[in-house]
Amino acid sequence: MPKKYLLFFLLFLTAALCGCAAGLSGVREMPYGSLRNPIIDSDITLTEALKKYSPPEFQKRQKLIEVLYYSFDGKIHQGQLVIDKRLVGAIGKVFRVALKNRFPIASVIPISHDRFFKDGKWNEDNQSMLSNNSAGFNYRTVTGGTVLSMHAYGFAIDINPVQNPYIKGEIVLPTGAVYDTRQPGTLTENCPVVKTFKRLGWTWGGNWESLKDYQHFEKVLR
Repeated sequence: MPKKYLLFFLLFLTAALCGCAAGLSGVREMPYGSLRNPIIDSDITLTEALKKYSPPEFQKRQKLIEVLYYSFDGKIHQGQLVIDKRLVGAIGKVFRVALKNRFPIASVIPISHDRFFKDGKWNEDNQSMLSNNSAGFNYRTVTGGTVLSMHAYGFAIDINPVQNPYIKGEIVLPTGAVYDTRQPGTLTENCPVVKTFKRLGWTWGGNWESLKDYQHFEKVLR
């Protein structure tokens, strides 16, 4: 091969290799906390997500789904939610609206995650609520009562408990929480998240008369 052609060939090969390297470097340097490289808050199996006791007939109706959300650190996170299989589509729509509107959600982690396990029990001291965690399925009774909560069926989800507390008279849960509509992550009547849930036929605890459960959404299925 003549020297001048060999030179052109080597220059072309060098440029091509540099281009490939730059492309690969771009993939590796994709921002952490972006849509394509979210911060992972939860990555467990369905079996792990159902470790807290619940009757088999309740468990078989649940599904573990992954959700993306904009969080309070200004980055995109990926979490997991356990919910009744028939409500998966609605939950997906709500989270897409929340992400599009940059409504901040602290975390979305199943109740049976190890971080909420203490003294041989899951979430008995409301660790999830105190952590401002959003969660769905949780086999338990209603607050202060004896009948099963809608969470026990996978028919409910709580979002940002610290910004959206349960309030009944002098009782405020989580303890010390304040409902302030000026704060990011607070659910209000005009919030796109609330509007989407209600449009899809869900009930919001912020509309209840006897008490306010601003974090709570439910849709009862038969």
